[in-house]
Amino acid sequence: MLLTLTTTHRPATDLGHLLVKHPDRAHSFDVPVGTAHVFYPEAGEQRCTAALLLDVDPLRLAGVRGKGRGRQQAPTPDSFTLGRYVNDRPYAASSLLSSALSKVYRSALRGESRERPELARTPIPLEVRVPVLRCRGGADVAVRMFGPLGWAVTAAPIPLDERHPEWGDSRYVDLTLTGTLRVADALNHLYVLLPVLDDAKHYWVAPDEVDKLLRAGEGWLAGHPERDMITRRYLAHRRALAGLALARLAERRPTDEPAADGTTADEATGDGTTTDGATGEGGQATARRASLAARRREAVLGALAGAGASRVLDLGCGGGALLAALVGDHRFTEIVGTDVSTHALALAARRLRLDRLPERQRDRIRLRQSALTYRDDRLRGYDAAVLMEVIEHVDPPRLPALEDAVLGHARPATVVVTTPNAEYNVRYEGLPAGRFRHADHRFEWTRAEFAAWVDRVSTTYGYTAAISGVGDDDPEVGAPTQLVVLTRKENP
Repeated sequence: MLLTLTTTHRPATDLGHLLVKHPDRAHSFDVPVGTAHVFYPEAGEQRCTAALLLDVDPLRLAGVRGKGRGRQQAPTPDSFTLGRYVNDRPYAASSLLSSALSKVYRSALRGESRERPELARTPIPLEVRVPVLRCRGGADVAVRMFGPLGWAVTAAPIPLDERHPEWGDSRYVDLTLTGTLRVADALNHLYVLLPVLDDAKHYWVAPDEVDKLLRAGEGWLAGHPERDMITRRYLAHRRALAGLALARLAERRPTDEPAADGTTADEATGDGTTTDGATGEGGQATARRASLAARRREAVLGALAGAGASRVLDLGCGGGALLAALVGDHRFTEIVGTDVSTHALALAARRLRLDRLPERQRDRIRLRQSALTYRDDRLRGYDAAVLMEVIEHVDPPRLPALEDAVLGHARPATVVVTTPNAEYNVRYEGLPAGRFRHADHRFEWTRAEFAAWVDRVSTTYGYTAAISGVGDDDPEVGAPTQLVVLTRKENP
């Protein structure tokens, strides 16, 4: 099976630096089902192509597929005994190719390049070709999967027999993708979606596959219109694992727009309900589940309004959900969003449509790259700062640095912090005990742990504190989100 990646970025041979594979050499790697080869059919200044060829050994494949046969793995089209030896696996792109890709291009998948770090972070023109890909559901499914990610998709059905067109098309397509993306993003799209289109996996799907999916889908899967199908297929239709993955993805969704099934991000996790005047059959009012993300933003906006803040920092702004709400409220005359990720800031800029805003509106907003664990003089002198669902993404040993940078150095008059309530996690179906809501969370605090942290930082840096909850208050475990408003006692 074959996958090629081509660029016309100049010099095109920089592709070798991004893939960490020299264009002048052929590279071979042993994988569980055979041997993966990387070579360059063309490598010039104008155009460069890297080819990944997976040579499958049917006997080794049978051994891999035989492992875990006693477990209740979902049946696949070739799961009968002879199918372990006679099947299309050596010839059609599938999860086998995805696994090889993850081993061969490991550094590139992480976006790492020692020689070209800036280029690794830069979208460049790319073309991907997979000449034979098993695509359950037909070519349209390939378009639905890759199209929303910025690819122009050509999925040409392969006929069963060119000599007999009346027999119709096979279940395979010749896939070509073109677009301007980071190489890391392109490879992660392929890593997830190749087995999704095949809708079969060659190995036992264990719980750690959820983490693999969330890691590879970071930044794009949560907001994908086919998120549910991708999750179910990637996890081999194992309902418990798919439910867990969808619950964790729901918190990552960059907007509160409805998903394909009509639910919002927090509806998928079951966070609270409100009656908002929606009408059902017969014109009667019905209760509609409110978005916890929306309620969280409303609580933050209320705290800022109560503090009389007009110049506000959104620290760790991500894709800009809170920034959009701040921009819509004219009480806030100066709004600054910061994030360590340039990709997140680009998403925020697109979400705010900065290039289309009237000049007066645009002048109210600034987006800045900044790490919250380092002092930044540009963040001093503001009325208020918000850390909304941010602190739990910081490694505990780095929290004191964040506290010093925000409360000690920037020192706004008001600081609003929200974070998950770990006790509430028992209300999430499919979330195992001891697991966090989000794959990137470094910790989640109980109400007592949060109160202890608030007491320490408010005492250390001279703030008063008012703690409350966001979302429906459960009599046993509290509200899903914890919120504190820290008010500075005196000017610095």
